[in-house]
Amino acid sequence: MAEKIPLVFTAQRRSMPPVHFADLDHDSRVDKVKELGLPAFRANQIARHYYGRLEADPATMTDLPEAVRPQIKQALFPDLMTPVNKIECDRGQTQKTLWRLHDGTLLESVLMRYPDRATLCISSQAGCGMACPFCATGQGGLDRNLSCGEIVDQVRNAAATMRDEDSRLTNVVFMGMGEPLANYKRVVSAVRQITSPAPDGFGISQRNVTVSTVGVAPAIRKLADEGLSVTLAVSLHCPDDELRDTLVPVNNRWSVEEVLDAARYYADHTGRRVSIEYALIRDINDHPWRAAMLGEKLHRALGSRVHVNLIPLNPTPGSKWDASPKPVQDEFVATVASKGVPCTVRDTRGQEIAAACGQLAAEERAASA
Repeated sequence: MAEKIPLVFTAQRRSMPPVHFADLDHDSRVDKVKELGLPAFRANQIARHYYGRLEADPATMTDLPEAVRPQIKQALFPDLMTPVNKIECDRGQTQKTLWRLHDGTLLESVLMRYPDRATLCISSQAGCGMACPFCATGQGGLDRNLSCGEIVDQVRNAAATMRDEDSRLTNVVFMGMGEPLANYKRVVSAVRQITSPAPDGFGISQRNVTVSTVGVAPAIRKLADEGLSVTLAVSLHCPDDELRDTLVPVNNRWSVEEVLDAARYYADHTGRRVSIEYALIRDINDHPWRAAMLGEKLHRALGSRVHVNLIPLNPTPGSKWDASPKPVQDEFVATVASKGVPCTVRDTRGQEIAAACGQLAAEERAASA
């Protein structure tokens, strides 16, 4: 049996960025503009620029008095993120961006264009403290939580990119760097801004937003009570506690049974089907008996309200972890499905651009060392 180890969810002590417009609720925005000597209606005016027109530079907000635009910039729109590297693949349909934050920490986001949608994968933390050994981000540890503004502005940047291509951003998934439910308050605030209609948000459907977690069971239950209808994705990766204690160390706190019980609570309270993420790792978690156990446990816990996304592992350089062969993958899918649980293989984008979450940041840190 794997040793039970304590887990630390708090970020290292690093400075959070200056307050940004997206960090504030409506009343706080009104207070801020009043502090600048402006009437209250300017707060909504600015919000329409940020969320509706996807503008984050007051210099372009021409219906604001020119004399106060520099003050608004300083007070509400500090520079949060600077692009360090942008790389593309899949004939330009996938774009990964590495950002440097105000304190030098790094984060990643990935924009994926499909014929019928455009999906942005965003980060909720700089690094990650969950310590999953097969994950590049987990290997690097946690720098800090992202501010709400840093989360939301990833979305605004991508939405502006799609607008410039005469298209639009349709889907957002919290599957980048970090454990979203370990930065709970800011992630929920960001979700509300992503999904609320302008002037309060970008107006993306809640059903097109996915929040992932490695299984922070109490936070899953809390999210279920928020009145949201986002998709919950649980990164399970293993159906048995003995192996999952090693692959996903948070399992030392909340067992597979407790995580699936929380997922059932989420499905009951939201009416949404839960997605189970399962990274298939050669000779580690790809055994037929584990596939059968996974299907049985999911069917018992969630019935028809569950779907398994099988993820071919994208190995990181120097890692001992590798992807399962395709015949093993196909047998795993068939076995899970035989237990009455839909199981599909996720489309893998960006294989040639350090696609595994955290790889690009790790390469940048190594190059700067």
